[in-house]
Amino acid sequence: MPQALNTAIKPFNATAFHQGEFVDISEKDLLGKWAVVFFYPADFTFVCPTELGDLADHYEELQKLGVEVFSVSTDTHFTHKAWHDSSETIGKINYYMVGDQTATITNNFGVLREGQGLADRATFLIDPEGIIQAMEVTAEGIGRDAEDLLRKIKAAQYVAAHPGEVCPAKWKEGEATLAPSLDLVGKI
Repeated sequence: MPQALNTAIKPFNATAFHQGEFVDISEKDLLGKWAVVFFYPADFTFVCPTELGDLADHYEELQKLGVEVFSVSTDTHFTHKAWHDSSETIGKINYYMVGDQTATITNNFGVLREGQGLADRATFLIDPEGIIQAMEVTAEGIGRDAEDLLRKIKAAQYVAAHPGEVCPAKWKEGEATLAPSLDLVGKI
């Protein structure tokens, strides 16, 4: 069962491949900014590189929104480097590629495939206080869309900055929001 919405992320320590270096990270590196933890089953596979490449194509925009990305699989950081060095698609990644060979992070978020040692295809949006604000888990063959993730991030950031307002279905930045009240009941 995935970790619940509105709960704090759990402690972890890991090594990531990031911009040509191996770096140690922990849950503390996710605090103080918005973060996306992007789990995927395995390096050198099929749907995964399309998703990671799509995320890489949108990384600059995510950075402008104050969002850091941490992709996570149960591969090692060494395998992440080898994949980064050998694949044109993965080679354009500038965000953190976290090795979770002990499955600590994957277990913390509740997305370890029992008996397989692989992560589910799962995305968690974490606010600057380390609280999960959104999550998505899809079946093996269903790839995710970075543009939809961007829309959700913008909505979460808007709601965090504007207490008392909510974003309706298909909300896009700049569109009208709602202020829930007794007056709206039954009128939407």
